[in-house]
Amino acid sequence: MITKKTMLKATLDKTLSSIGKSSKSYKAVLKSVEVGVITTVLNGIAKISGLPGVGFDELVRLPENIYGIAFNVDPDEIGVVLLGDYSKLQAGSKAERTGRVMDVPVGDALIGRVIDPLGRPLDGRGALNCSERLPIERMAPHIMDRAPVTEPLQTGIMVIDALIPVGRGQRELILGDRQTGKSAIAISTILNQRGKHVLCVYCAIGQRASAVAKVVAELRKKGAMEYTIVLVTEGNDPSGLQYIAPYAATSMAEYFMERGDDVLIVYDDLTNHARAYRELSLLLKRPPGREAFPGDIFFLHSRLLERSTHLRDELGGGSLTALPIIETQAQNISAYIPTNLISITDGQLYLSPTLFELGILPAVDIAKSVSRVGGKAQLTAYRSVTSSLKLDYVQFEELESFSRFGTRLDEASRKIINHGERIRECLKQDEFFLFLAAEQIMVLVALSEGYFDSIALKDVHEAITQIVKVTGELTSDLVLRIAANKELASADRTAMLKAIARVMKQYQDKQ
Repeated sequence: MITKKTMLKATLDKTLSSIGKSSKSYKAVLKSVEVGVITTVLNGIAKISGLPGVGFDELVRLPENIYGIAFNVDPDEIGVVLLGDYSKLQAGSKAERTGRVMDVPVGDALIGRVIDPLGRPLDGRGALNCSERLPIERMAPHIMDRAPVTEPLQTGIMVIDALIPVGRGQRELILGDRQTGKSAIAISTILNQRGKHVLCVYCAIGQRASAVAKVVAELRKKGAMEYTIVLVTEGNDPSGLQYIAPYAATSMAEYFMERGDDVLIVYDDLTNHARAYRELSLLLKRPPGREAFPGDIFFLHSRLLERSTHLRDELGGGSLTALPIIETQAQNISAYIPTNLISITDGQLYLSPTLFELGILPAVDIAKSVSRVGGKAQLTAYRSVTSSLKLDYVQFEELESFSRFGTRLDEASRKIINHGERIRECLKQDEFFLFLAAEQIMVLVALSEGYFDSIALKDVHEAITQIVKVTGELTSDLVLRIAANKELASADRTAMLKAIARVMKQYQDKQ
């Protein structure tokens, strides 16, 4: 017998099936009809009215398959940061909510590829096949989820590995004026990770296309693209893309960190990122503060760099090491953005234009550079040969500037200057010419024992080349112990000194 209740239920079921066969589909249909209207489009910013339920950072779909992020959520309208070519948008066009935040593809398919912050390939090698996606804005790991930074990340650059060591999970800022070799240090570090089980992400923010092409070519030439992801935004890209670029790159890197891998990420550079954010903020009429940057500029970079860490073993033991790059103006490291980043990071490498002009490359100013992790993230073998190196070099620099006044120096001061000149010569290194840990230890042992003090300054580089060659004669057991973070035994040091003495004798005989 068909009752009135049965008939009502049949009618309801039929209605639901016509719009999706479930109440969930019904809600989705209602949600999808929430549309707004673009009232203004200007310089990568759109003002939209009529989206009452939109949330902060929600992705908004616009005509021509362009997306934007809801940045200002005001009662009457929302300010949207556009993530594509906005020249085809116009006032009166419709905008729809998506109900999700900005996310990017993640996974092994990204390795070896050149992509943009939206995950679109730029290398002409076809579409990406990624099954997972992660939001670009993610919470940094909790303090109790982090482990101490104890394992070194070798850069292959002697002045850094010996005096300003970087550990896996550390954030080491690279700063200096234009054209002082900041990017070269970061690229060298990526090249040196070959065979060391470290994945790399190079994030180019607002760079010239020719500069990025040169970097990619160098990475391909040296075989580094096999373990590297390159994420690119060019200088003529919308400010919105430049703003999301480092967050997108970090989410891609976090995927590998959370599965237990060691990852290195380079942000080149955060000056352009800060400028892009300032532009967006001023267009959205947020109040400017110091140097016209908005008050939340510190939060912009702190929430990004706090995601770099070393996870505890229970969480996989992966690490994310960050090398953010920042540009200074006229050596002013006390400007707003540099001081912000110095306070966020765990140390800085300062590159001096004065040293660069003198041909002292890499132009690392040892006195102004520091690693707050220090020797804890350095191979044990270094500690016995670098204990007094930094102090000796700083003393030499002070005496050298003093001696320029023509002051007559005593014998002890002349020895300090003579030794300091050899230290400086040993720490010079050609671009992309990298030293293995054992080769660095050999050179540093020779330096600490004063072997270079007795040869002509012009012969130092040739002597270093010969020492590097004889490093191959050392027993493989010794080389492996150095790489495995073991201490140098007295027998090891004796074997090294014998090999060094053989090399240095030919140069000492010239004197």
